[in-house]
Amino acid sequence: MSLQTKIEARLSEALKSKDKETYSTLRLVVAAIKDAIIAKKIKDKNTLPDADLTSLLKKMVKQRNDSCEAYKKAGRDELLAVETKEIEIISSFLPKQLNYEETRKICEDTIKSVGASSIKDMGKVMGQLKKASNSDSLDFSKVSNIIKEILK
Repeated sequence: MSLQTKIEARLSEALKSKDKETYSTLRLVVAAIKDAIIAKKIKDKNTLPDADLTSLLKKMVKQRNDSCEAYKKAGRDELLAVETKEIEIISSFLPKQLNYEETRKICEDTIKSVGASSIKDMGKVMGQLKKASNSDSLDFSKVSNIIKEILK
């Protein structure tokens, strides 16, 4: 079952159960999928490849995280709660991200294998990580911070 099919099935369930938070968020996701299909001029007008859909969902989560930061600074707790719930719903369709310890271990192993000794070698390490690992499970913004911390 494709990721898009899972999203559409969950939307249908949310509509039937009258779960307003979930179906409003999933309607946004479905609209974004349709926009992406149109923008990419995909021949099969009904489906977006899972890789493209995953990157679209990650982009949507990032946008909501940015909004959360703005709402925290402005003291808008009610809007922060809405965005947090949307992040939770969208993230449920994304692959499981590795935690900090697992990510750090992978970074340390890659640094050793590449022979990196300074921050100048960060490009080599990042390139090797992107080639060697499943990029869906690694959050490269966290990876970047971890590598900088290790190579100081």
